Amino acid sequence: MIKKFWTGLGLALILTVTGCGNTEKQPINVDPITVEADLVLRIGVSTNREDDRSKAAQFFADEILKKTGGRVGAQLFPDGQLGADDELIRSLAENTGTVDIIITDASNFTKYEPKMGISALPFQFQDFDQAWAFMDSSIEATVEKSLVDHNMRVLAHYCNGFRCMTNNVRPVTVPLDLAGLNIRTPDNPVIIATMKAIGAKPKTLGFNKVYDALKRGEFDGQENPIPVIYNNKLYEVQKYLSVTNHIYSGMCFTISEEVWKKLTVEQQQILQEAALASAEMDRRMNREQTENLVDALEEKGMEVNYPDLESFQQATIPVLTDNLQTYGDLIDRLSDWKKLYNSGE
Repeated sequence: MIKKFWTGLGLALILTVTGCGNTEKQPINVDPITVEADLVLRIGVSTNREDDRSKAAQFFADEILKKTGGRVGAQLFPDGQLGADDELIRSLAENTGTVDIIITDASNFTKYEPKMGISALPFQFQDFDQAWAFMDSSIEATVEKSLVDHNMRVLAHYCNGFRCMTNNVRPVTVPLDLAGLNIRTPDNPVIIATMKAIGAKPKTLGFNKVYDALKRGEFDGQENPIPVIYNNKLYEVQKYLSVTNHIYSGMCFTISEEVWKKLTVEQQQILQEAALASAEMDRRMNREQTENLVDALEEKGMEVNYPDLESFQQATIPVLTDNLQTYGDLIDRLSDWKKLYNSGE
């Protein structure tokens, strides 16, 4: 029997979860798109439909529907409709049936595998190419293997970009400028530790609530990559942008292991190839937007500055040294990997 999702903008409908075989019905605000397939997978993201990851995820959904001949489809739920990033991860880990595929920062998985924070350690990557190469490396793959035990299988790596600071108080040129500022972060220990190290007062909040919280003045600022700042219109509620590039935010395109095991080998191959193709699309868009959107943010009224980053780099050294027990030999392996990468071998 073909399963269908009929959806209507702004309506809270009661839908039967088809992705995990879970028949529990849950109310969800959904988008005006109809998907027909034998199996409809739910994709959850925290950012809006204009964000790179949403556009690339929709490409993935279109690809698998076409290449499986309508046997497997996917429904995209943006804007945190299925939950904030931490909730999406928990839903997969607990196999609740709420979501089947999520796209979120690799270091957001540290609750289930602390070493997943290795890619988000501050000031580790020089540019996109180096960061992408590491995300696709055997080091990252080794760490991600342990997520399978928590019902999570990583199929590809999207790019969220390099994280920058915004706030409504003053330009940030040195760490001292962050003193006393309440900065929103995701529920992510690496990012929280980095913000504390450079003098900010971090507080967590799901991304789908950030715009309104900034508008109400509940936070002085936040930190996110430039495409996220622009695509989610944070320029409407933030005045200063400081291009700190303090953390690379690589994202994991992650599917429920229970769902994965129910697919045929041919379907698994189709989903794997579509995930990788969509990741390439996402990376291309993110690089282009990072290069082009700073001017657009200035046109929207933001004041942009480029701090001397040496003082920030020195301030964040404890984020690495204080966590040697967590990462074991991974920090040495990361260092060796970077030397090899930079040598061109």
